[in-house]
Amino acid sequence: MKKIAVTLAGCGRMDGSEIHESVLTLLSIQQAGASYQCFSLDLPQHQVVNHLNNEATTETRNMLEESARIARGDVLDLTQINIDDYDGLIIPGGNGIAANLFTLAQDGGDYSVNQTVASVARQFTIANKPVGFICIAPVMIPAIYDFPVHMTIGTDVETAKLVTARGAIHHNCNVNEICIDEEHKIVTTPAYMLATSIASAYSGISKLCFEVLKLS
Repeated sequence: MKKIAVTLAGCGRMDGSEIHESVLTLLSIQQAGASYQCFSLDLPQHQVVNHLNNEATTETRNMLEESARIARGDVLDLTQINIDDYDGLIIPGGNGIAANLFTLAQDGGDYSVNQTVASVARQFTIANKPVGFICIAPVMIPAIYDFPVHMTIGTDVETAKLVTARGAIHHNCNVNEICIDEEHKIVTTPAYMLATSIASAYSGISKLCFEVLKLS
């Protein structure tokens, strides 16, 4: 059975990984006939948000501990991953990953990607194994790879301009579509960049997961 590594960044769309996208990813991987292992970073979140009113709080939380909420406790430190044990990598989105896994929230167009996250993604690609990026996660792509990648973040003009300026090749996609860079085995989908319901988010996420398995 093939096994996919899934990278999370906490629990909650505003300060960690988007929960619907994360759970739909895990579900879709199993529906595609594979298994998964969740990973995260043993680091503090950039901030903690009250998701009832979307206001920042003074709390501090750890990404690995918070990701365990989604993974039902079965989550490992990303720094300990062995690429040889997995057939592909998928990174769900959420506003929180744009502060925790990369620095778009803090630095705008001059963002950088966490060194561990970037290194792991590159290792999968070097090993000719597929990598899937969901929602806002594809924005990381041009800061991870030193070659142009065909990708999508949906139809948001400003975000598309941002990744294009960094060297990516952007394609507009609807919520139920995926963009496949065949040469590099990199797959992207808009999810909640466009989704208006959990069902519409699932329509693209499930296709991405099936494609990642197909390419593995």
